[in-house]
Amino acid sequence: MDHLTTHQAEEDARNEAILIYVNGQIVPKQDAKISVYDSGFMLGDGVWEGLRLYNGRWAFLDDHLDRLFEAAKAIDLDIGLTREGVVEALENLRAANQMETDAHARLMVTRGVKTRPFQHPSLSRSGPTVVIILEHSKPKIPRPIRLATVPHMRGMPMTQDPKLNSHSKLNCILACIAAEKAGADEALMLDVHGFVNTTNACNFFIVRKGAVWTSTGDYCMNGITRQKVIDLCRANAIPVFERNFSLVDTYGADEAFLTGTFGAQTPVGSIDGRQIGSGEMGPMTARLRALYKSLIEV
Repeated sequence: MDHLTTHQAEEDARNEAILIYVNGQIVPKQDAKISVYDSGFMLGDGVWEGLRLYNGRWAFLDDHLDRLFEAAKAIDLDIGLTREGVVEALENLRAANQMETDAHARLMVTRGVKTRPFQHPSLSRSGPTVVIILEHSKPKIPRPIRLATVPHMRGMPMTQDPKLNSHSKLNCILACIAAEKAGADEALMLDVHGFVNTTNACNFFIVRKGAVWTSTGDYCMNGITRQKVIDLCRANAIPVFERNFSLVDTYGADEAFLTGTFGAQTPVGSIDGRQIGSGEMGPMTARLRALYKSLIEV
């Protein structure tokens, strides 16, 4: 059975020759290296952002910067750059790679190199590590995504707050593995009360009788694309609800789709072997995709 990912992109040979930002230097891909003592490699101690480049503009840049700096503050990490410094780094890398559109950046900040291979943050004494990978990236998802519900949950805020874009993604990776072994592309994860929450990599929506539903947001990533879809619904008189709902509600939905910076709105064809609606992209998903496209092209 073929498997897709929600980050599947068209093959692009140009990505073999990209330049990468590493701690203020822009270097060829093969020279982009960090220490084995780096906190991110050793412990998953860091935060990151994904950004899309459309027609020479970073989509929703202020929202992404807000989320990055809030996450860094939450884990008591000094990025070592101002907001303007981060923008300058992104723009310098974009110019160096001569990219204008259909590009995706992964901006990663860790607590930096440790003096010894142990957990305590005081062992990171040389300042943060900042890396930006910018690739030619055009989403290519040839069919609707298949989901499988898994036992892994997005956790409580006092364990690892799911609102953090943390380098520690093992819980979500295990969920993804479980879904793949069940014959699906991605995992549908429930919250601690058993309500439908999110997938391992994206936010999740259903459509029922002309209304758009998503989770309360209490246990999911505070997705920027998620919020833009909610805002678009409100601006266009589409009923939208942030609410608790169950798998029963989900299996009976007319449509389902995922949201994320990379794929924008990705249709879901089946969940746990149940066809959702027609099994193809539904009219509400198509409408929201068009509204979102108009938003990013402003």
